[in-house]
Amino acid sequence: MTGGGVTGVILAAGKGARLNGGHDTPKCLVQLAGETLLARNVRLLRQAGIEDVVVVVGCAADVVRRSCPQVSFVHNPIYGRTNSLYSLWLARTHLTGGMVVMNCDVVVDPQLLSDLLTAKYDDALLVDHGDEHTTYGDEEMKVRVRRGRVIDISKSMACDDADGENVGVGKFSADGARVLIQEMDALVKAGELQAWAPRAFARFAIRRPLHVVATRGLPWIEIDFPEDYVRARDVVLPQIEDAGRVCAGVNEPRIARTA
Repeated sequence: MTGGGVTGVILAAGKGARLNGGHDTPKCLVQLAGETLLARNVRLLRQAGIEDVVVVVGCAADVVRRSCPQVSFVHNPIYGRTNSLYSLWLARTHLTGGMVVMNCDVVVDPQLLSDLLTAKYDDALLVDHGDEHTTYGDEEMKVRVRRGRVIDISKSMACDDADGENVGVGKFSADGARVLIQEMDALVKAGELQAWAPRAFARFAIRRPLHVVATRGLPWIEIDFPEDYVRARDVVLPQIEDAGRVCAGVNEPRIARTA
């Protein structure tokens, strides 16, 4: 999959109360190194060749629109009572040509997005397999993998059954997007408005291969809590910047698993 004709979808409707202490600033406008999380991910998608970017907004929607006028928006008016599945479903008319979908609160090395887009698979998720010291809690969106394909994905999965963690970035071809929309339609019709988008991914994987693209130890983090923000600022972003300088031939890499 290449950038041309593909839509980038950023899920940015949430308030992020656990991160900002209940203030009204939406999570997507939290600043990291002088750039909002939303602006950073829009920039990464554009650098990857994806010009058509759609942002699903909810909390402080007008403020978010004004902050990032160069993209299209879909509004989730009931963001406080729904979750990422419903937000992605609202954007379904934009998905039919294929898409890359990402959570607004994920900070990734740009190479990970390139790896995903250039992978030979039609439909795939970025997955961090961790190492022998990795443990998972209730917050992680855990993934079970067999022969390089997702067979289950859930936060409630038993840790012993997990083969990795979903990063929060995936791609779906035009054919894959049609199947995913069917699964989201069924879930929304069944009233599962508070489900996470990976609920639909799990159902998708029953019908159509959903491959795994490994993070290979490249830096990334999902920002949910203040301590995540501190780690993103002090550890992950410097690692990403160092890796970028290595690509330019400046110094040696300093890369470690960070989520």
